[in-house]
Amino acid sequence: MRDSSRKISRRRFLGLTAAASAALLYRVSPTSAQVPTLSPQGLRPSQTRAGVIRVGWEPVRRLDPAFASSDSEISFLTAVYDYLVDVTTTDAVAPRLAQTWEVSEDGRQYTFRLVPNAKFHDGKALTAEDVIYSFNRLRDPAVGSPKISLFDNLEGISAPDDLTVVFTLKTTEPDFIYSLTDNSAVIVRAGATNFDTEFIGTGPFKVERYIPEDRTIFVANEDYWQAGLPYAAGMEHRYLDSNAAIEALRGGELDVVLRMPNARFVALQNDPNLQTVTFPTSGHDALRLRMDSPPGSDPRVRRALKMATNREEINAFAQLGLGSQGRDAPIGEFFAEYFDPNSPLPPYDPDGARALLAEAGYHNLTFDLFVPNTGTRPDFAVVIKDQWAKAGITVNINLVDEATYYGDDGWLEVQLGITGWGARPSPQQYLDFSLKSDGKWNESRIADPELDALIVTAGTSVDRAERIAAYKAIQRKLAEDGPLIIPYFFPTVGAARKEWDFEGGFAVQAFPGRTNFTRARQV
Repeated sequence: MRDSSRKISRRRFLGLTAAASAALLYRVSPTSAQVPTLSPQGLRPSQTRAGVIRVGWEPVRRLDPAFASSDSEISFLTAVYDYLVDVTTTDAVAPRLAQTWEVSEDGRQYTFRLVPNAKFHDGKALTAEDVIYSFNRLRDPAVGSPKISLFDNLEGISAPDDLTVVFTLKTTEPDFIYSLTDNSAVIVRAGATNFDTEFIGTGPFKVERYIPEDRTIFVANEDYWQAGLPYAAGMEHRYLDSNAAIEALRGGELDVVLRMPNARFVALQNDPNLQTVTFPTSGHDALRLRMDSPPGSDPRVRRALKMATNREEINAFAQLGLGSQGRDAPIGEFFAEYFDPNSPLPPYDPDGARALLAEAGYHNLTFDLFVPNTGTRPDFAVVIKDQWAKAGITVNINLVDEATYYGDDGWLEVQLGITGWGARPSPQQYLDFSLKSDGKWNESRIADPELDALIVTAGTSVDRAERIAAYKAIQRKLAEDGPLIIPYFFPTVGAARKEWDFEGGFAVQAFPGRTNFTRARQV
């Protein structure tokens, strides 16, 4: 999945005036210094760590935080490392290694106070130097991380003392704090480089053994700075395809599976040995066409493909009623304030699509459609093939292993493909990464100055009404002749065996790989 599906959470949070602050605090944590410190109760004196929680994932490919992007890779990072701040299941920003923070009156400085007792697995104390190194590495062109654009507006990072870090922005950025919660933004030890062989973080688990393609065995970090956590004595990530993982879960060989086709999830809801969870997210699957060459460079072709698509049918077949409706833009009901339910999508009309293609000179259009073999993307592809055939379009489906497809960036080169974009707490990340002309993952090769200007306005304006208007204008442009078809926003689903208690209930993150297993307790 482009972090999710693979990549990618984002920005701007402010306080220029009282009115601006009130307008911008609707999605972020407090701007005052009184952000609450994390204080888990941990294990009670009569309790000891017990059990090894076994989680099914697909194989990992890259464990360098600057490049990791799949759920399995991010789950590995979440176990070994900590984030400066976290995003919760309710899309709020919560303390982690930063126990408090404050924002300057002009909105350009974010000052974080670190927890005083965090240590790396080798015993070195966490300091501001490690935080500065971690973020500077993500924004270093020599490293080449695809996350570099997250920090384009960052002027610099400084450390007044060992436990204080100051981020200074070039201009105001209302959702900046969301950039610090990005999946790749774990805090590593200053100077670290060998991330595929040396796994030294401050996180709740230590790597005991990593066996590529098979499993990773973790043990509890007995000196974790959040006293008493994790509850489990260890964790094991087993690398299996989705179907094998589900069978292992049902047979008691796994304890948790967090990614699976919706049909398999629905079947698991009736299993008396399992507990299940689902909730809506901003994650979505996007069918996209490259615009830098024919036929995608012709707006008539793009519109014809939209006319040949019945989104309600795709949603019903692929999501089984679990997803929410999409309108060909990466902004859906999850972002209720920004969502435009009336963007001008053309009605489903395969005959009209056929006529429009003929007008454009295409009487027998054929596409090779490249599809990651995970989630509901293959189902999406099957329905598209059937629907487009009614408009005289031939679709040849090419299923590709997800890790391979994304791992060597082949997905960026294909003419027509389906990309899974994981949940993000702000729509701005989707826009900056994939729809700006200079976006790192501009897979459609869209280059529209008017769209670029709207994206900049949406991401920088401190005027709430102006931002909302920009987001809705973006949706209108994409609905009319954009390169995307987004028929649904998928939910996060998960299943776990009832032998495990998840304090506060079984809850998974919108991006499954960010699910925190520190409070999983064997019962």
